[in-house]
Amino acid sequence: MTDQQFRTRSRYVIGPDGSPLTVADLPPRDTKRWVIRRKAEVVAAVRGGLLSLEEACERYKLTVDEFLSWQRTIDKHGLQGLRATRLKDYRN
Repeated sequence: MTDQQFRTRSRYVIGPDGSPLTVADLPPRDTKRWVIRRKAEVVAAVRGGLLSLEEACERYKLTVDEFLSWQRTIDKHGLQGLRATRLKDYRN
C-alpha cells in the first residue's frame, strides 16, 4: 500500500444499521454463511473506502461478479433483496 492509499483510506464507515463500522467489525475472513447483515457490511465497507473491491474479494474469496450482484441487489431491492431465500423473487 502506498502512502497516498494509506492517507485516503477511511478509518470507519457507516454500516447498514447506521452505526460506525471498522475493519475489526467486518465479518471474519473465513465466513461461510453469508447472512444479509454480513453482505451489507462488506458492501458498505467497499463503498465507504474501508476496503477496496479487490481487497474485499480477496479477503472473502468472492468473485467480482458476486460482490457486484450484492451491490446491485441492495440498490434495486434494499437489504431484504439479499435474503438468499428471496433471490428468485428479485431476479429478472
